Amino acid sequence: MISFASWSVLTVDFLIVLHLSLAGVALAALLHLVNARWRFDIRYISVAFFSLYPLAFVLLLVLLFGGSMTFPWVGSFEKLPRWNNLPFLATREILALVLMGLLYGSFIKLQRVSDESAENMSRFKTVAAIVPFAHVLYVSLVSWDFEMTLLPNWESSMYAINHIVSVSGMYLSMLVLLLFLLDKTASFINPPKAYIYNYLAQMMLGFTILWIYTFFAQYLIIWYANFSDETERIWRMQDGPYGGLFWTFFALKFVVPFPILAIRFSRHNPNVIVAVAISIVLGTWIERYTWISGTYPSSHMPMSSLFDIGVTVLVFGAAVAILRAKLRRGLLIR
Repeated sequence: MISFASWSVLTVDFLIVLHLSLAGVALAALLHLVNARWRFDIRYISVAFFSLYPLAFVLLLVLLFGGSMTFPWVGSFEKLPRWNNLPFLATREILALVLMGLLYGSFIKLQRVSDESAENMSRFKTVAAIVPFAHVLYVSLVSWDFEMTLLPNWESSMYAINHIVSVSGMYLSMLVLLLFLLDKTASFINPPKAYIYNYLAQMMLGFTILWIYTFFAQYLIIWYANFSDETERIWRMQDGPYGGLFWTFFALKFVVPFPILAIRFSRHNPNVIVAVAISIVLGTWIERYTWISGTYPSSHMPMSSLFDIGVTVLVFGAAVAILRAKLRRGLLIR
């Protein structure tokens, strides 16, 4: 029997893949809405991450089939909120995933033909305006189902926004890593301009500041109220077996990125930006694992078993292959 701590690795891998596929489209939509000229350099690369959506769907089905391994409250004899009902959860998650897939797929198709006619551009603008709202609602749903309500009676009004900001910063960092790797290996057919790194670094700095704001705001609300039902989960993560992971992701997502990206020189140096991006991506994975497995902490550390390593290699190996194939089909790389 696989332990919850080990199975949580698969849950985290699913969340990372899902948010990468979603955030790529969301970024392209936002850049269009604010009329950012540099969107033309990366919009097709960004939406290419949506090719990971079918992989996320498969992982979702696996997690839902896992039932009590994914959601420890399944089968509990205590009175649970109606929200914590596996058939209801599975229905809303699958339905929401399908609806988001249709919306984001429409955005990608319209983006491709948006310049062909005024009618296409009008439709494209309409869908682009819907995407940010749908993105926030759906990611909030995912954060509640797979993280916040793992402890059925625990809740936080700041949880969803903190989750959204965290995974958005992770996507920007992953985009930096992809651009840098493909650029250094001369894989691009038409490589993006060098200034893209600076623009992405500025956004990474902004999301780092926003992340620490939402992180502390949530922490302050829980600490100030001092209700045992709310504080227990935080103390369990902060001072329990996963205390080291808690402070590690805090350092990787704020202590390292903020002082480096706050310096103008760093935001114009791709090598420095890449180093910070690695810190943010790694920190986000640990953050998600700490929130999930730390709900019911054990002595098990992530990547300390063959299951942890094997499932992660399999998931991200498949993700890399899928994304690379998509970039090639889109004539973006050789």
